Amino acid sequence: MMMRSGKAMLNVGVALTLALTTACSGGQEENTSGTPTGDTGAAQPAVAGQASSAPAADDTTTLTGVTLAEFTPDAAAGESAFVQCQTCHAVEPGVNRIGPSVHGIVGREAGTVPDYNYTPANANSGIVWTPEKLFQYLENPQRVIPGTKMAFGGITDPQQRANLIAWLETQS
Repeated sequence: MMMRSGKAMLNVGVALTLALTTACSGGQEENTSGTPTGDTGAAQPAVAGQASSAPAADDTTTLTGVTLAEFTPDAAAGESAFVQCQTCHAVEPGVNRIGPSVHGIVGREAGTVPDYNYTPANANSGIVWTPEKLFQYLENPQRVIPGTKMAFGGITDPQQRANLIAWLETQS
């Protein structure tokens, strides 16, 4: 009987680990290529010694070609979408976790939250977090800022990204 109970506990632990991994990866399977499962493969992680293929700071072109303007955002639905982000990010000002606070992110320069240790790639990106740039970034963060420490595969559903951004705009 004790063995069965130990197995059940092990299974619960495995399930919790998988749930946390899924939450931090946006619900996508992890792989070793650096791109989300099902991605076109167009965005590859930066490799030391190779030029980055990151879009310019003012370029908001997505991998799929869709734009934020094509969607009608729902801020209430965006709050639900934030659940997958809250393990690493807080919306309260000055509350940094694994990632920086996202309070007031819309309109802010990348890499500027006080008391957060950004990578040089993020701090020197020249990005201003407009809704359109966030829409692009949340599709595949490593594509937009190669070398970011944000270990998140992205949100492939453009409506969900639009909703999340609408909610983030209310958090300032």
